[in-house]
Amino acid sequence: MVGMRDVAKEAGVSLSTVSLVVNDTGYVSDDMRERVAVAMKKLDYIPNELARNFYRDRTNMIGVIVPTISHPFFSTLAAALQHELAGRGYRTLLCSQADAEGGEAEYVDMLQRHMMDGIIMAAHTSHAPDYWTLIGRPVVAFDRYLGAGIPSICSDHVHGGQLIAQQLIRTGARHVVSIGGPRSQFHDLPSQGARSDASIDSDGVNTTFPTVRYYLTLEHELGRAAIRYDYVEVGEVYDVQGYPRIAHEIFERFPDVDAIVGSDISAAYCVQEALRRGARIPDELQIIAYDGSYLTEAAGMRITAIRQDFATIAKLTSERIIEEIGKGEKGAAGKGARGSAPSQSSSAARRDPAGPAFTSTGEGDGHTGIYPQSELVPVQLRFGETTRA
Repeated sequence: MVGMRDVAKEAGVSLSTVSLVVNDTGYVSDDMRERVAVAMKKLDYIPNELARNFYRDRTNMIGVIVPTISHPFFSTLAAALQHELAGRGYRTLLCSQADAEGGEAEYVDMLQRHMMDGIIMAAHTSHAPDYWTLIGRPVVAFDRYLGAGIPSICSDHVHGGQLIAQQLIRTGARHVVSIGGPRSQFHDLPSQGARSDASIDSDGVNTTFPTVRYYLTLEHELGRAAIRYDYVEVGEVYDVQGYPRIAHEIFERFPDVDAIVGSDISAAYCVQEALRRGARIPDELQIIAYDGSYLTEAAGMRITAIRQDFATIAKLTSERIIEEIGKGEKGAAGKGARGSAPSQSSSAARRDPAGPAFTSTGEGDGHTGIYPQSELVPVQLRFGETTRA
């Protein structure tokens, strides 16, 4: 088996020079680098990736933690992240909480033992906020609050709720039913974790889930317009089998419903249930999905949807985790690195000009959420066949 010593002998250089070239560390003249490259090619030398990564304290591996890949939003997100990270020279190690016995604990352990370079956390966590800050290794959150100083990327859910409300108010909706996860998620931060940098609004909502902003904004705007609003819990996100049951239940419980809002998968099941019952969509019933994944095109009708920008989310999240990895390599990891503000590398995201936190852009929406170190990705309303003009 060809080793670095063989390459050094063939190139007529020292073993340390070959090591510098292979590991891309230190200065090597162009002439020396060329001689080593020619020798490697001639001898068909393949660098030992494991040894090289050990030498550089790098694995080029990033863990991505999601609740489940059976949900279309998270499968689409995971695919977008894997594509983006691969283009930047990183491999993705995917953890689906619902399908992994150890959950995220195994991945955190691997991160702390330097078996991966960073973690993108896009799933619910029952740990206290200081759990993630004390890890002292690169972590970036998507649509989660993991503690002070941990960067996060979030879709602009307040604006998403406003867009839905505007559409339903404008088209004369009278009774709106919204489908979402357990209402307990709206208050899932322990009281002792309630600090000025947590997600607390004027209604006392204390949550690690920025996504709940769209429900709260929708409820608030419809209330101001005196439109009846009901919230139906579908259970945990990984309980995919619960969606057809909830679709059936809505029509049984609320025979006068004339608008339904929910994730892509719940909206798709509601379309199918409504068609089975002979409801005329969108004349009698409007349905709006929230996420805008491929599933909105596969329900028998093209569903009107709030579209989250998966490509931009993946781009910004990848940039941020790589930035955090770079900070660690420069000796700035830990509290110092965590406390510095992320760079504004993309105009697709926006932050409150007053500082690293963001606030809702709605005028008087009553649900201003504050998440430190966060970047907002715009959402848009994409019209289909399930809403009125």
